[in-house]
Amino acid sequence: MSQLLFHLDSDLPESLQKQLREQIAHAILDGHLPLDEPLPSSRKLAKELHVARNTVMLAYEHLLDDGYLIARKRSGYFVNPEILEGRAEKPVRLNDIDAERLPWEELLTMHPSRQQTINKPSDWHRYDYPFLYGQIDPELFPTQHWRECSRDSMSVPAIRSWSVDHLNDDDPLLIEQIHKRLLPRRGVWAKPEEILVTVGAQQALWIACMLLLKAGRRFGMENPGYVDVYNIARTFTDDIHLLPVDEQGMRLDPTIADCQLLYVTPSHQAPTTVTMPLERRRKLLDMAEIDNFLIIEDDYESETNYLDNPTPALKSLDRHNRVIYVGSLSKTLAPGLRLGYMVGPPALIREARALRRLMLRHPPTNNQRAVALFLDRGYHDALLRQIHQVFHSRWQRMSEALARHLPDASVPSTYGGSCFWVKGPEGLDCRELRRLAAEQSILIECGDIHFFDGPHREYFRLGFSAIPEARIEAGIERLAALIPQAITPS
Repeated sequence: MSQLLFHLDSDLPESLQKQLREQIAHAILDGHLPLDEPLPSSRKLAKELHVARNTVMLAYEHLLDDGYLIARKRSGYFVNPEILEGRAEKPVRLNDIDAERLPWEELLTMHPSRQQTINKPSDWHRYDYPFLYGQIDPELFPTQHWRECSRDSMSVPAIRSWSVDHLNDDDPLLIEQIHKRLLPRRGVWAKPEEILVTVGAQQALWIACMLLLKAGRRFGMENPGYVDVYNIARTFTDDIHLLPVDEQGMRLDPTIADCQLLYVTPSHQAPTTVTMPLERRRKLLDMAEIDNFLIIEDDYESETNYLDNPTPALKSLDRHNRVIYVGSLSKTLAPGLRLGYMVGPPALIREARALRRLMLRHPPTNNQRAVALFLDRGYHDALLRQIHQVFHSRWQRMSEALARHLPDASVPSTYGGSCFWVKGPEGLDCRELRRLAAEQSILIECGDIHFFDGPHREYFRLGFSAIPEARIEAGIERLAALIPQAITPS
């Protein structure tokens, strides 16, 4: 049987026992262990795997308690046949031609896979210089505090609280923490009935667009802008109005008045990272009231402001309930948690909650409770302080490196965020630069995907949230040396 098991890659007895237990269970479920033959004795298997006999004995005992094994007196341990009951027989596999015989091109009503969207390599951490936006440095993750909150969310009282069917309700403690801890930092005061927890900001954006857009309604957004919002809006309307961006964010063009719904990223414009000043924010709100349109405010990276206090959220200035506020913990705690929230008038949140129920009822309540505890104990505030200090230092190092090695590039004057938006020399092909950079273990992101009115191949984005500060200078220097090779002669 030992030939069926993977190697045990730990020296800790508890970890070895857990790995062994899992691998035997997999072998049983996959049908690799016969029902009529005993498993090797604990002494024999321990010798073959070079582990303590007690490790094997404990693994066998756990599998016996879980129903995977049965013990027969003076014969040893056998696979319990009952563990394999209730399984359908494996179907006859169709060949690829038969599997694709249905006319899927005609049956499907949409093809979202054909949309252009942001792709990030899953092996980004293997690059020496990962100038990747949106990923976190594993060294910054608060492992100890998160483990504590995760463990406490698994206490008996906590499990009894979150394991029942909540239908469409959210964890009350999490709503309280968003209400008391997160929103006030941005100057936003909302009642619990005005808050909805979502699976990341992305679900909040989808819900808002699904409730407020349809054919014939005009959607306004920044250009360049967040590509997935463009993709979401296109699902509901073909009338998308692109609004140019300058050094103060989205320009307040008079044609905004023709929109019914507007999407804006005022704190750190996506992708240029510029910040909309207070005066322009107030003017935008006045226009919304006069011209009767609604605004989705995506307030991502609002905490990363390195030269001054963050500008209050657009929602905090909203006197007429024109702003639907969207936030998340992806850029501070971890993107993989997929936890976000939206704030709006009770009438909107009521319908958003009902729509979310049709999708998935609610985000997993065990995750909600762990995050709520993390917020309640002040760990998120401490994490924000650490991230601010680390990112500020990296931001300064990146600014200096860009000025030194790419003096002719155009970089917006920004004072926050976790990336730089760079316009290279005329004729630069960012996709060729990305290819050349990858060969040198440098990871960058092309900027052309964020434009919706034609190719803009001279732009690229450099994130610094996932790269150690000590590697920034060398990475930028090596990238700068590749740029001449990526310029297409005119």
